[in-house]
Amino acid sequence: MEFSTQTTASLHQIKTAALAVGVFTDGVLSPAADVIDRAGAGALRAVTKTEFKGKSNTHAVLRDIPGVSAARIVLVGLGKQENYNATAHGSAELVFAQYCAAAGLTEGVSTLASIECPDTTLRTRARAAASAGTRAGYHYDATLGKSREAGPRLRKIAIWTARGQAAEAQQGLSEGQALGEGINLARMLGDLPPNVCTPSYLGKTAKQLAKQFTTLKAEVLERKQLEALNMGSFLSVARGSYEPPAFIVLKHTPAGRRPAAKDRKAPIVLVGKGITFDSGGISIKPAANMDEMKYDMCGAASVLGTLRAVAQLELNREVIGIIPACENLPSGRANKPGDVVTSMSGLTIEILNTDAEGRLVLCDALTYAERFKPAAVIDIATLTGACVVALGNVNSGLFSKDDDLADSLLRAGRAAADPAWRLPLDDAYQEQLRSNFADIANIGGPPAGAVTAACFLSRFTSSYPWAHLDIAGTAWRGGKEKGASGRPVPLLVHYLIEQAN
Repeated sequence: MEFSTQTTASLHQIKTAALAVGVFTDGVLSPAADVIDRAGAGALRAVTKTEFKGKSNTHAVLRDIPGVSAARIVLVGLGKQENYNATAHGSAELVFAQYCAAAGLTEGVSTLASIECPDTTLRTRARAAASAGTRAGYHYDATLGKSREAGPRLRKIAIWTARGQAAEAQQGLSEGQALGEGINLARMLGDLPPNVCTPSYLGKTAKQLAKQFTTLKAEVLERKQLEALNMGSFLSVARGSYEPPAFIVLKHTPAGRRPAAKDRKAPIVLVGKGITFDSGGISIKPAANMDEMKYDMCGAASVLGTLRAVAQLELNREVIGIIPACENLPSGRANKPGDVVTSMSGLTIEILNTDAEGRLVLCDALTYAERFKPAAVIDIATLTGACVVALGNVNSGLFSKDDDLADSLLRAGRAAADPAWRLPLDDAYQEQLRSNFADIANIGGPPAGAVTAACFLSRFTSSYPWAHLDIAGTAWRGGKEKGASGRPVPLLVHYLIEQAN
């Protein structure tokens, strides 16, 4: 994909296959739409008065308007003007890009980034436009015996902006393209079947990224190395499967950065849960929708997607991804309810439910992260169904005792149209994790399940600022449109861009 700016003052003279303009609810035209309407003798208002009402996620197409050079004017619904924000803008850009892709167009021009809205700048709106264009080109065909017919591909998108703002917009477009590529990588990894996307496959993906980008370095630790590190908790989960575990470390070091430089900032560490298939283990899940448990590695996928974007952008900040990857399957060697295991930290854990395995692999990864003396650690995991009950499929759950870190992540989520909602982490919830036979139990009973899962993880994070993102409700969609979403790559990339500035 090629992204550029269009600075022609006369909108109606832009020659393109499709020109996107925004329309608010009840037919209120955006400034760009008003310009086209006047050039086209009221053609847009004629439609908005009768047919098109500007509701979110809708569009209408007008062709060959006299006085307008664009072959198609695409009216994109923006929703209510008073509610217009980064999320609405991102959705509108995606509607336009998906229309162009579905219509077999090879290029288009969007004016949507010229519409100001809260919590955004032209740079972030341009970022959203390029991200949408890149995401619209995602097609899963990795395991299709017969590839879908390949028609014309969308190749070029330009955004219309004032001439003096072209540099800012172009910066945002470059960031958005890298972001979109990272999102698409996370989606592809999530969508792959679990017999393909194994722990070893994730390790190979990390190594391929390291070959593609010179700022990345990948290391994959195997079982013997993990045993030497005393990762008893992680290995207890991996033991139930014939697939070997993989503990992946992917480091981004800015070009020219000397490790001992006095101005070196401490790295930011991302830890992604990499359960490539979660049957629940001995505490086995119901059969219905168990196929969706291939998505239990979406935390890992989001870390790989984020590191890809970070490397493409050559961010001037050291970022380290850690992925404990394995399967959770029942066998004669699998964890049993009542087992007690010893984590890398030395804390013993009573396993009351083998389907609460995500925290068992994450806790050793969080302990491993200490060696990097990080500025912050953020773990990302499809951790609890309780978070889905609490927040549904809109917000990811955010837990942290560090207000500055939590606020930075929340702001990034709003700006990226990838929202999170902060949930409590009071010490009082820790009482639910008491065990008579170990230092801590791996579940705390039905009440506040997402909170007690985060409380469990917090026991292993005392040496650095830490946040936990529970993405169980946002990492994928079920049903007819089943597929990975690529979240929270947008939130993480926006956060890291801000930290690198």
